[in-house]
Amino acid sequence: MYFLTGWPRRLLCPLKSEEEPFHVQPSSQRFYFAVLSETQLSVWFSRPSVLIVSYIESAKASSQFGFYQQAEWKQDDSMIAVAAANGYILLFDVVGGGEDKYLYEPVYSKGSRGVKVTPGYKEEQCAPALSLEMKRPIDLEAPITSMQSLQEDLLVSTADGYLHILHWDGVSNGRKAISLCSVPFSLDLQSARGGLCLDLKGVYIRDMTYCVTLDGFAVVLDDGRLGFITPLANRITQLQGVWAADVTDGTCVAVNNKYRLVTFGCASGSVLVYSIDTTTGSMQLSHKLELTPKHYPDVCNKTGAVKLIRWSPDYSVAMVTWECGGLSLWSVFGAHLICTLGEDFAYRSDGTKKDPINISSMCWGAEGYHLWVITSREEAELVENMEEAPPQTQQAGILQFNFIKSALTVNPCTSNQEQVLLHGEDRLYLTCGDPTHPTHHPSPNSTSQGLSTLLGYKHWHVVQIHSTYLESNWPIRFAAIDTAGQCIAVAGRRGFAHYCMSTRKWKLFGNITQEQNMTVTGGLVWWNGFVVVACYNFIDRQEELRLYLRSSNLDNTFSSVTKLHSDTLLLNVFRDMIILFRADCSICLYSMERRHDGPNPSASVELLQEVSMSRYIPHPALVVSVTLTSVRTETGITLKAPQQACMADSIILNLAGQLIMLQRDRSGPQLQEKVPVTSSIHLLLPFCPPVVLAQYVENVWTTCRSNRKKRHLLEALWLVSCYALVLGASNETVVYDSLCIVSDVSSRQGRESLEGLFPYCTVERTSQIYLHHILRQLLVRNLGEQALLLAQSCAALPYFPHVMELMVHVVLEEEATSREPIPDPLLPTVAKFITEFPLFLQTIVHCARKTEFALWNYLFAAVGNPKDLFEECLMAQDLDTAASYLIILQNMEVPAVSRQHATLLFNTALEQGKWDLCRHMIRFLKAIGSGEMETPPPTPTTQEPSSTGGFEFFRNRSISLSPSADSIAAGKFNLQKTFSMPSGPSAKGYDSDCAENMYIDMMLRRHARHLLEHVRLKELGCFSAQLGFELIGWLCHERTRVARVDDFVMALKCLHKDFLWPFPVTPAGSISSPFKNGHRRTVLSQHLLKSQSADSLLNSDMDTAPPQAAARNSNHTWLDGLGALGPTEPTEMDTALSHGGPQTQEAFLSPLTNKTEECSIGSATDLTETSSMVDGDWTMVDENFSALSLTHSELEHISMELANKGPHKSQVQLRYLLHVFMEAGCLEWCVVIGLILREATVIKQVVNFLDSPEVPHETVQSVRSGLLGVDAWASTDCLGYKPFLNMIRPQLQKLIETSVEQIQPEAFLPGASNSKLAEPQPGGPSAEDSRGPALLGLALPLEPPGGLGTEDGGVPEEQEEQAVDEGVYDCTLS
Repeated sequence: MYFLTGWPRRLLCPLKSEEEPFHVQPSSQRFYFAVLSETQLSVWFSRPSVLIVSYIESAKASSQFGFYQQAEWKQDDSMIAVAAANGYILLFDVVGGGEDKYLYEPVYSKGSRGVKVTPGYKEEQCAPALSLEMKRPIDLEAPITSMQSLQEDLLVSTADGYLHILHWDGVSNGRKAISLCSVPFSLDLQSARGGLCLDLKGVYIRDMTYCVTLDGFAVVLDDGRLGFITPLANRITQLQGVWAADVTDGTCVAVNNKYRLVTFGCASGSVLVYSIDTTTGSMQLSHKLELTPKHYPDVCNKTGAVKLIRWSPDYSVAMVTWECGGLSLWSVFGAHLICTLGEDFAYRSDGTKKDPINISSMCWGAEGYHLWVITSREEAELVENMEEAPPQTQQAGILQFNFIKSALTVNPCTSNQEQVLLHGEDRLYLTCGDPTHPTHHPSPNSTSQGLSTLLGYKHWHVVQIHSTYLESNWPIRFAAIDTAGQCIAVAGRRGFAHYCMSTRKWKLFGNITQEQNMTVTGGLVWWNGFVVVACYNFIDRQEELRLYLRSSNLDNTFSSVTKLHSDTLLLNVFRDMIILFRADCSICLYSMERRHDGPNPSASVELLQEVSMSRYIPHPALVVSVTLTSVRTETGITLKAPQQACMADSIILNLAGQLIMLQRDRSGPQLQEKVPVTSSIHLLLPFCPPVVLAQYVENVWTTCRSNRKKRHLLEALWLVSCYALVLGASNETVVYDSLCIVSDVSSRQGRESLEGLFPYCTVERTSQIYLHHILRQLLVRNLGEQALLLAQSCAALPYFPHVMELMVHVVLEEEATSREPIPDPLLPTVAKFITEFPLFLQTIVHCARKTEFALWNYLFAAVGNPKDLFEECLMAQDLDTAASYLIILQNMEVPAVSRQHATLLFNTALEQGKWDLCRHMIRFLKAIGSGEMETPPPTPTTQEPSSTGGFEFFRNRSISLSPSADSIAAGKFNLQKTFSMPSGPSAKGYDSDCAENMYIDMMLRRHARHLLEHVRLKELGCFSAQLGFELIGWLCHERTRVARVDDFVMALKCLHKDFLWPFPVTPAGSISSPFKNGHRRTVLSQHLLKSQSADSLLNSDMDTAPPQAAARNSNHTWLDGLGALGPTEPTEMDTALSHGGPQTQEAFLSPLTNKTEECSIGSATDLTETSSMVDGDWTMVDENFSALSLTHSELEHISMELANKGPHKSQVQLRYLLHVFMEAGCLEWCVVIGLILREATVIKQVVNFLDSPEVPHETVQSVRSGLLGVDAWASTDCLGYKPFLNMIRPQLQKLIETSVEQIQPEAFLPGASNSKLAEPQPGGPSAEDSRGPALLGLALPLEPPGGLGTEDGGVPEEQEEQAVDEGVYDCTLS
């Protein structure tokens, strides 16, 4: 993979010239570049990119020969052939300038390490001084169309239909001419099937290229036909050819020697890639390289003819340009990598379109790090930068694009495939996780970092290659990273160097001679702390295998050397084995062992086996990679012993894109021998004949890690064809419009600079989902069981649902949009496959909603009826997914069907309390009723419930929980009160004239009736607040029906459970309370109130009880202080009433205090839910208690009292419901809520209301029987309610005065109740057991309960009346 980086560079010519260059041709090693203009031949050096020599033709010679057209280098870079317009071939000798004669030398600053003592310093670092000497020209007497350099000959085609074979010396061999008409062309090389091409008269070769691995010439004829010419019997004078059928628009040609591919450019803008059939010799179309309308709708079919095709030096990518301009980069088998005709290359940030760059010639630099481009004359004028030099002294138009590439393109080793390693001409890019947390002491055997770390970290770690090594050994040819991702090794022209990530230091050869006396030939790889290199020793002229220890100095003394008998082309490592592929097409297997027999570890290498592959490999250069792996076929698994499961069993070869596997032959008699498991004899078993596994393979890798749960992923071969990498990189661009305009002083006009013409290119980390591709291909091959196992092993991945959606979507798009009928569609198989997973319903509906409506019928014809899928969602209680299916039904069915299914979903959502969904469903039903088929507008997101418990209307009303004393005395109660709805969004849209609104209201009322029947008051309140239901009006209508209470005890228990409200508990020592006087209670109250902040009180809402309510639930000793006040000291409520009635506080409730003395205890919840959570506040409270000198028993008593109160939110909710029921006239529910809140005032109000003639007799009987039932239940099961029942004894007696004989009178006597409290019955609940389910982990102290009575057990009548009066108060909530 290649990636474009940065901006292109412009190369300026220091010589004065009015001619613009139009052709560039690299030498065989790409160190020199010949640049042609009309009468000038220039030679440029690669690094530094400078002009070395320029030859300018005289005017007389130019008129004789004509203008220059194209150039070609001799294989040894010693000569250049130039074709002139008048049919002349001009041969130039490239002569060195002599010893110690160099044009450019590097300049070093003082103190820097110069390498002037290095052998070969001048040759390696300095641009040599060359000269060009023209030899005798050769006149071919016809215009020259193409040239191709051979080993010792030069092949030239002319416009008269001849092929001329010239010797490079121009004299010794003379020249030979072959007429194209004499070359037999056929569709293949079998004479029976082929036939002569009879119309070659007057046809000539327009373009041709020689392919080494095919031993032939790919040609494009001037009539657009494509052909391939091969010599007979290795004689170039006897030729035969094959031609491609049905192609007549060829324009240019290029060959890929590594993959044996011939690429032809066409006038249509497409590139046709052909392979040559080894059996018949015919040309087989492999694939096409063409822009698709999907990605490039503006430029597709508008690019013009293909102008040039150039393969990279390693043959992994091809660059294409067209007549209309632009550059496009493709991988071998068609993956599109870069194109300058779209995105930021073609458009400015303001949306205006750029003109594409028009190219007249281009070629790749050394190792593919640069692309040399010469633009056309118009383009050269456009990109000319007038700031750098005067216009008459520069030669504009030569651009140099910078590339970085994957290390696997030339060094396909598998020591670490989990990390991406890219290298440019002077730096490395690698993915090593977070560089801020390096592994400072990496172990040689440590594994690589987790994939999650690599995937999660998106930045590159950029390592600058050591300048000393780079200056002497540029370009970098090989790079490798170790398994831990901590060590990198690079190799250039000579020697190698390695880098440690933890120390951030390079290691170079200490002895420069050792570095310069070796060159890496077959690559390098890391193994167990050693660098393994296959190199050539110039001193011994011997191919060697060397292992260098990483921790030691880089020196031959610390290396292990093994002599090799042939040149090594490829190298790889599998566990403790080395596999080499050699130039004689043989494979050698070596074993490695790490030894500790000296001060430094060493390694020993032993040859295990040699395998000849010459009968299967036609040319050694065709082998792209060689890998040793434990991957086997199913037959091999069944025959193998379990102990050998991790052994190296197979050799994987990538032969020109064909993946070939060689497995060991275990069918022979050697299996019968009992060989020890530790023996290596099993490695010597022969290999079976090769089997082709796949085609069009660019890269292959395996992993040494294993996981039984994911064998399908880890114990597998991974191939890269024309798909993107799983974990890799991609090109991104950044536009800098501020750098676009450069002023031109001399011409007084603005011209765009390179920064404006081209965006700045960067390389970004990418990770792409690939699992759906694998699953799909397994299903295509009827391997459903394997696909299911693979998917189940990955089901825990967070993006697994997205994988399923992608698979459905890709198959659906391909099949539903296909113009041709599909005989065996895959979508039903995919749908059946997804049903094996719980996310089937979600996958289908999510895919449908992301797909066009026109494809829905095809989708649901395969997966099932959407109505059935909707019902499955309801059965699975997946309401959100069911709501998505409603959108499908709304578009595919009539409104009646949508209304029916929406009603089902609405009722289910109501039952489950999904209020957001309920609001959506209300809008959805209204849209259906009004004929709106569009999706309803989005609903604003509801806020989290505040301290009011989510009852929104409670925040919008001023609530008075107690009427005035006058109304109580009058005993009148208006039962016709209605609830005034607050103005807001929830109150709008209810039109009684609309049938849909009536239908929705009917469902809402039915659900409210259901909730009230099952005593689910908390959910009823949330239902009313969230959906805007008119609860009070509905309760008024249902007052005598469903709003009745049949069982007070059951209702009370349900409220305790629903609101997490604890059952009241009476402590055993309640008779002897520690608070005997009012002073101590008053001081405690003052300290508690001071510990609260104003903000906390604002947040407490209705949590503060009236002063008497805070004390009336205590036993008789709590009233000693109140009784001691006497008649001369009026109570708080008396004072308040004397000042004009009850006082109203805004935003929160607080006791109405006396001006002379505060005599109330602060709310326990206020203490808990205020700023006292801060450590300082708690400290203050602790000091207050210590100042009171409270004993342990007193503190225990206080904690017991606090435990009898529920959460603050529950109290607010209960008081809101009490107000609602009071306004609706549901007196029975008022009594139940008054009991749980232990509010005597509420009970008194209800009893007074019962005297009204408007109250039905059934209600009076229900309240009386309910209170009697509660008293009986409290006497046996919950004694904590007895003090409160004693407090409301007058009201109870008033209710039962007509049937007093049915009740035990002593049950309501204060003495009897107190005696029960003092001496609990054995069968009664204990203090801990009687709390009920309310104390479910509540960490907040609760409001203390208490009883009401005198010290002798009686309750004076005067005190009773006073207590009743003091219970009257108002509260207002904003």
